[in-house]
Amino acid sequence: MSATRPALRTILGPSGLINAEMLRYVVGGSFTTVWYVGLTLTLSGPLDVPIQLAIPVCYATALMLHFLLQRRFVFRREAGFALGRGRQLRRYLSTALIQYSLAALCTATLPTLLHARERLVYAVTALTLAAFTFLILRAHVFH
Repeated sequence: MSATRPALRTILGPSGLINAEMLRYVVGGSFTTVWYVGLTLTLSGPLDVPIQLAIPVCYATALMLHFLLQRRFVFRREAGFALGRGRQLRRYLSTALIQYSLAALCTATLPTLLHARERLVYAVTALTLAAFTFLILRAHVFH
C-alpha cells in the first residue's frame, strides 16, 4: 500500500497531472450535470411541464449553480478574486455561450465531415470543451 502512495501523490500532487482544483472542477461539473438532467426529467415527467420549457429553465438554473460552485468551491481563493462577482458572471456567461455554440456547431457539422456518429462527436466535443473551459475559467474568470 505504501508503494502506491508516492505514485498517487505524483499524480495528484502540485506538479502531477491532476491537482485538487481539477478534481473539484470534475466534482462540481458532475453535480451540476446531475442537477440539470434530474431537474429536467422531474419537471417534464412527474410535474408534466413540457420538456421544451423544462430544458431552458433547468439549463439556466444549472448555469447559475455551476457559477456558484466554480466561485465558492472549485476556484476558491482565500485572498479573494481579481474580479468582482459581476465581472466574473459576465465573463462566465460569455464563456458558457461560446462553449454552447461550439458544441452545437461541432455536433451539427463534424459528423458529416468526419463520417462519424453524431453522439460520438458530441461526447468528444463536450469533453474537449470541458477541459478548455477549465483553463479559461481558471485564467480569465476566477483568478
